[in-house]
Amino acid sequence: MSEHATSTDVLVIGGGMAGLAGALALRENGANVTLVERAPEFGEVGAGLQMAPNASRVLKRWGLLEKALEIGVQPKHLVFRDAVTGEELTRQTLNGEFEERYGAPYVVIHRSDLHRVLLEGCEAAGVKLVNDVTVESVETVGGRGVAHTLAGVDFEADVVIGADGLRSTLRPLVADDEPVSSAYVAYRGTVPITEKTPKADLEDVIVYLGPDCHLVQYPLRKGELLNTVAVFKSPSFERGEEQYGGVDELEAAYKDCVPAVQEALKNLATGIRWPMYDRDPIENWVAGRMVLMGDAAHPMLQYLAQGACQALEDAAALQDATVGTVFTGEGIKPEAWDVALREFNDVRAGRTARVQRTARVWGESWHVSGLARTLRNLLFKSRKDNNFQYNDWLYGQDGDGVPSVTAKRVAEKAAA
Repeated sequence: MSEHATSTDVLVIGGGMAGLAGALALRENGANVTLVERAPEFGEVGAGLQMAPNASRVLKRWGLLEKALEIGVQPKHLVFRDAVTGEELTRQTLNGEFEERYGAPYVVIHRSDLHRVLLEGCEAAGVKLVNDVTVESVETVGGRGVAHTLAGVDFEADVVIGADGLRSTLRPLVADDEPVSSAYVAYRGTVPITEKTPKADLEDVIVYLGPDCHLVQYPLRKGELLNTVAVFKSPSFERGEEQYGGVDELEAAYKDCVPAVQEALKNLATGIRWPMYDRDPIENWVAGRMVLMGDAAHPMLQYLAQGACQALEDAAALQDATVGTVFTGEGIKPEAWDVALREFNDVRAGRTARVQRTARVWGESWHVSGLARTLRNLLFKSRKDNNFQYNDWLYGQDGDGVPSVTAKRVAEKAAA
C-alpha cells in the first residue's frame, strides 16, 4: 500500500464496469484518479452482454469502440419468438437505418472482454489501480471524502465514487433498503461454435419467450462462441435458496418449449446459477463528497439489457457535469464538486429509475401465460421492423444522460 498515493482528486471504489468507466471519464477530464478494488486481481465473471447504441456511443466518445468491435459481434437482427410454438413474433434489423438513427452499432460482447477494454483504457490514461483494498466506510471531513479501509489505511479525495455493485457497502449512506428478489434465476453458458452447431440464427440475438421462462442466444468473439442464457421462475429461490443442488427446476421450467429451446439447455453451465435481484429506485445518490453510480445506485433486472449500458451512461454524464466547472482551463476547482454532483444526480436518477421500472414491466410481459400470452403475441406481431417508437427513449442520441441545460452550459463554457 505504501507505494500508492492515498490522497487524490478522485477515488473510485469498485473495479467493475461502472468503476472503470467512471475512473476513465474523470481521468479524461484531467483528474488524478485512484481506483481501489477489493479482489486481488481485476476481472469480470459471467458470459455475454448486449451493448446497445446508447452505450457504444460512450465507447466511441473515448476512442474504445473499435477495440470492442475487434472482439465483439455486430448481430444483424434482434428476434423474439414464442418458446412454446417457435413462432416469430417480431424482429428489429440492427444495421442500416437502426445504426444511422442511433449513431452507433449494437454490439454483443463477452463481459470479460468489455471489462478488459475499459481496464486497458484506464491503464493507458494513467488511472492508479490498486487491488486488495476493502473499503468499510466513507465520510466527508473538511470538504473531502475519506474512505476507511479494512487494512487501516485511509484514502482521501475531493470526491469518492461508490461503484461497488448491487450489495454496495456505501449505499446505506443514502438509502435504508435491501435488494429485491425477482423470484427468477439464470443459468448461463458459452460453448464453442462447431460444425455441429445449428447454423440458423448464428448472426442474430434470439429471444424465446415462454410462461415463467425465457431463453436468449447470440454469438460472441467474432462468432467463435455461442452464448446461451436461460432465465426462469424458481420455486427454491422463492423459498430463499440462492443456489440449488440439481437441474430438475431448470428442466421443468422448459418442458413445454420447442426442441430448439430444450436443445439449447445443453449449452448451460449448471454448476452455478445467478439469482436475479434489483432495488427500488431512489432519488438521491449523494452523501457529502460521495456519490454512487452503476449498480450501487440503480441495480436493474436484465430484461432491457441495460445494466452495463446505464453504467457507461453514468460515466459520460459525470464527465459532462464536471467539464467547465470542476475541471477548468485553470485547473481543478474542488469547491465546484458539490454543484456538479447534484447536477449529475438530477440528470441520472430520473432516467435510470425509468429503466429500472420498465425492465420490471418488460420482464413480466415476457413471462405471461394464457390469455395474456395471446395478447402479448398479437401486440408483438403488430409491430413492423424498423418501428422505433419503443426504442427512441432508450437508445436515442439525446438519451445519454445529459439534459439540454447541461449540454448548453458545456457548449457555452467551450465557446467562452
